[in-house]
Amino acid sequence: MSTRTYEKAPAGLPLMLKAALPAIPVVGTLPGIKHEKGGLPDVTLRRTRVATDLAHLDRYNEVCGFSRADTLPATYPHIAAHTLHLSLMTDTAFPFPPMGAVHLRNRITQHRPIGREEIYELSLRATSDDPHPKGRLISLVSEAHVGGELVWDETMTVLFRSRHGGDERMVPPLAGVEAPEGVVHWKLGSDLGRRYGAVSGDRNPIHLYPWTAKAFGFPRQIAHGMWTKAHSLATLQNRLPDAYTVDVEFKKPVLLPSTVVFGTESEGEVTTFGVRDARKSVPHLVGRITPA
Repeated sequence: MSTRTYEKAPAGLPLMLKAALPAIPVVGTLPGIKHEKGGLPDVTLRRTRVATDLAHLDRYNEVCGFSRADTLPATYPHIAAHTLHLSLMTDTAFPFPPMGAVHLRNRITQHRPIGREEIYELSLRATSDDPHPKGRLISLVSEAHVGGELVWDETMTVLFRSRHGGDERMVPPLAGVEAPEGVVHWKLGSDLGRRYGAVSGDRNPIHLYPWTAKAFGFPRQIAHGMWTKAHSLATLQNRLPDAYTVDVEFKKPVLLPSTVVFGTESEGEVTTFGVRDARKSVPHLVGRITPA
């Protein structure tokens, strides 16, 4: 396996433009733009000496609802890894074009909290390609190390639609888990996708405006799944242990603006949570927190 090392984060805007090119008729078939068919690239992307911009962290906390703390929210290193994800998926050696991909599941393990001013190293690799009834499931694994110590890792499970799908070989982590009913209402504004996109760097058109979302088949813009996960953890912030794993499965998209309901229930040290539509009780997200 080869390693590609970055001393600073790759620029996001050129990568977003590169991600869009394969979806353009004719342009998407040109050499250097068309993605090659085949296996996953045997490469690890590595970013050294990642330092947190504290002003940016404060903006992230404000958008997601976290209280100020001496440590990073468990979802924050995902933001630092965002352009590594784009770099990997926009490489033509990656077998699927990124536009239209669906972030289906997400698992984060915080082995210990990362201090606001700690320097860490990030790595990313694609580890598996598995069947799904609607295509292929690709696992993107990120890790954060401090002085050689693994302190955080994330597995993004992304669905790429394909005719070469099939039944899943393994039972999904949250199979059979229902989103709990709740009473906490979140009123989400039409600008939420733009606000979160500004701090996360994820300015996918489906999150921004009704007209940009309609181009991809949505009636209007939708909330980022990782905002919903982050806000769920922010709601539970005072109940989280120092070391834990949080799994989520993203269900129906959250259309903006809307009102949703957050619910939670605990059994021993395990907490299940979920987000539902306030009127129809349609599940948007189900999650589970277990001690690590």
